[in-house]
Amino acid sequence: MTTIATPPSIAYLAKGRLRVKPPGAAPRTVESAYANTLRERAVRAQQKHSWKGSGDGGSPYGGAVLWGKAAAAESGEVPLAITSLCGGRSPGGLVYSLESGSLCALLESGGLGAEEQRLWNDHRTRLRHLAVAPETGDLAFAVLHENGTANIGMKAAGESGIRELTEGDSFDTAPRWVPGESGRLVFQSAGVGRNREGHFLALGPFAIQQLDCTAGELTTRLTHPRYDYLAPLARPDGGLLYIRRPYAAEERFDLVRMLRDTVFFPFRLLFAGFQLLNFFTTLATGKPLTTAGGAKAREMNQRQMMIWGNLVRARQPARDEPPGVDLVPKSWELQELSAAGATRTLASGVLAYDAAPDGTIVYTNGNALFLLPPGGRPERLLEEGMIEQVFFVPPAAAA
Repeated sequence: MTTIATPPSIAYLAKGRLRVKPPGAAPRTVESAYANTLRERAVRAQQKHSWKGSGDGGSPYGGAVLWGKAAAAESGEVPLAITSLCGGRSPGGLVYSLESGSLCALLESGGLGAEEQRLWNDHRTRLRHLAVAPETGDLAFAVLHENGTANIGMKAAGESGIRELTEGDSFDTAPRWVPGESGRLVFQSAGVGRNREGHFLALGPFAIQQLDCTAGELTTRLTHPRYDYLAPLARPDGGLLYIRRPYAAEERFDLVRMLRDTVFFPFRLLFAGFQLLNFFTTLATGKPLTTAGGAKAREMNQRQMMIWGNLVRARQPARDEPPGVDLVPKSWELQELSAAGATRTLASGVLAYDAAPDGTIVYTNGNALFLLPPGGRPERLLEEGMIEQVFFVPPAAAA
């Protein structure tokens, strides 16, 4: 029987950065060598063509605007973000996805970021929610499509290409391999609702499905019309961990909201025109027409983008709430379904989580990390804003 020799490190995703917390040490950011290469290429390209912004002929807004863009490039401010992560195949290993513009890449690092290898990249495909099979090294993930659907995809160990395992008008994400059952995985799935023109309307309740990748057989593990079941993780003993949240009523068709949107349409059209004028004013002068919202509004937009990446809607924290407060409601519960069919709640206010082989759980409420030992009480490990995903890093093991 294999036992954990030392407490594992914890990797988490916060504000598009890959962070690692070793046992007994402060967290640190893992830098991607591939991302640095992309930044250097962008800087060289900007410097090569910077002459086009000199004088009055390069832009209708003058050279100062383009100089600002060049300064941003020279400072390394290229839009790059780590969008998903999971534990790797070897001790201290991590696998993560990186996006920059139209590029998406899969990267694997060893030694908690000391070494990095590019596994795959593409300019047309977006991947999320990675999971490595410990037995085979096969990689599962969600493949996002422009029509609002997502399928479960797979990259077999040693192969360069990827293939999609599910299909249909659904949103299939968050796959995890079933321990000890090669070729089986669990994932969350919601049907996509559309209008007569085929435009996206809403997602149905998320259910938990199990897929036999070899036989192509699909089995429903959990479903309920009033709940979303998210982020499933199969236990070695046949049990199942998952996050349960109330199915969001606002995601259903709302006649009152539709009528309200119709009434306010002219005002929103005027507001859109103002925002367009504000954009060109900022481009020409470097200053917006209004400073309403400021940093606080930008922070809220970032929070909403991050949380939607995990398919949960962020709760707005009160002004007098202390740091580390739950970013999602208490009704977002981490639950366990035993092999015998018994259900129990392990924690509340859970946005994402992972479980170690010994049953220890690490989870986040979005603003803090907690460690939950088997049969114990949760311990707060750290506080940090906008934590989106969390995983145990594979530790060194001893027989």
